[in-house]
Amino acid sequence: MFKRLLLFCSFFVVLTGCSTNPATGDKQFTAFMSPAQEQQIGAQEHKKVVEEYGLYDDDRLQKYVSEVGHKVTANTERPDISYQFFLLDSPVVNAFALPGGYIYLTRGVMALAGSEAEIAAVLGHEAGHVTARHSAERYSQSMATNIGASILSAAIDSSGVTQALGVGSNLYLKSYSRSQENQADTLGIRYLARAGYDTGAMTDFLVNLQADSSLESKIEGSSPNVRNTFFSTHPATAERVNKTIAENQGRQGGAVGHEAYLKVIDGMIYGDSAAQGFVRKEKFVHPELGFMFSVPEDYRLYNSPAQVVAKGTGQSKGGMIIFDMAENEERVSSMRFLRDIWLKGQEVDRAEEINIGGMKAATASLDGNVNGQAVKLQLVAVRWSDDKIARFQIILPPNASGKQINDLKTATYSFRKMGERDYKVYGPYKIRIVTAGPSDNLGSMAKMMAVEDYKTERFKVLNGLRANEGVTPGQMYKIIAKF
Repeated sequence: MFKRLLLFCSFFVVLTGCSTNPATGDKQFTAFMSPAQEQQIGAQEHKKVVEEYGLYDDDRLQKYVSEVGHKVTANTERPDISYQFFLLDSPVVNAFALPGGYIYLTRGVMALAGSEAEIAAVLGHEAGHVTARHSAERYSQSMATNIGASILSAAIDSSGVTQALGVGSNLYLKSYSRSQENQADTLGIRYLARAGYDTGAMTDFLVNLQADSSLESKIEGSSPNVRNTFFSTHPATAERVNKTIAENQGRQGGAVGHEAYLKVIDGMIYGDSAAQGFVRKEKFVHPELGFMFSVPEDYRLYNSPAQVVAKGTGQSKGGMIIFDMAENEERVSSMRFLRDIWLKGQEVDRAEEINIGGMKAATASLDGNVNGQAVKLQLVAVRWSDDKIARFQIILPPNASGKQINDLKTATYSFRKMGERDYKVYGPYKIRIVTAGPSDNLGSMAKMMAVEDYKTERFKVLNGLRANEGVTPGQMYKIIAKF
């Protein structure tokens, strides 16, 4: 009984561990993460973030992001924070912050933003999450719930009611609540004003984000986006956009830095880099690892850090190709890898050794199940190097025709090492800045875009052009160019 009473008393003490936040003026429950712990956790998680995403290899742009970040955080309510800013080598439009003042944005954000003020708005928003101690608040509330469940477990003499919650970067990449997002917007606008930037940049960037998200949904159709985006971690609503508009009423002037910003990002890589591999029509090309392969014309390719997926459309709907690279730690043959490691000794009726692109490979057919539906699977293991196996998992569409099966087989056999000419033909896209001439219009500017589809729509979103807005002669614009 004494033990239970002690637990309840301890829980009461925890619940009273509230403090007043200097930035928001709100009472917060942050008992489980002190400011000193925030710094320690941020330093630990920073290493993981850099390892997962990688920093963009451009000292000039890294320095630029850091300079803008320090401008916008020079007068926050938390002078105890030593803010640090990093540009991640990712095409996904996203930004986030770790406790302790570690703030990140991606190349995707840099490409979408139209001015230095918009970049300052994104960094100011993330600084708002830090000064408002949203991560500390979220973590402490989770721990309190955890402890409450443990106390309940002790009170009813039942073990296993809950499991301890660990600290990890996923905690900080989870979606913020609407009130936390609104609070970070308000603080971001405050920091923009203090730094002398145009506070309307916050609204401009949110509107651009909505346009970009709508276009991506249109391009991808019903296909899910496997990556985290700004909207997945920072919920945006029309209410939130209208709120930032309202908060900017009465504010005049402020630095924008449109043309100067465009000059800064001229030449920056757009989309996937050589280190990540990229999609070019029906081809996937990975210059850093030195391989490429093609998929049938009616398949759409999606690149992610873990794997490449090709999904069938039209008559090929239901078909899928999944490609990845696997470690071959035991350095076994492709057949042994297929049978003993990949399939873990599972019996297969049809397995054979083949040659793909001059490399030894093995393939096997078997019956499988995807989302409750019986399908035919074709597995292919290619011995890329002594310690790497290139893997293809092919899901045949229901009632696949002979041509469809042959097209998928051809896709597998297209896997090959890149040659000298391939490196000259295929490279990452880059942002280029051009000035519209007297006779230029949306059509002529869109033709400069190196992308294969939605040229006009992509040009408008990239440059923050609204529905009925056209091109102004003499003005600078972003285009997507070949390397």
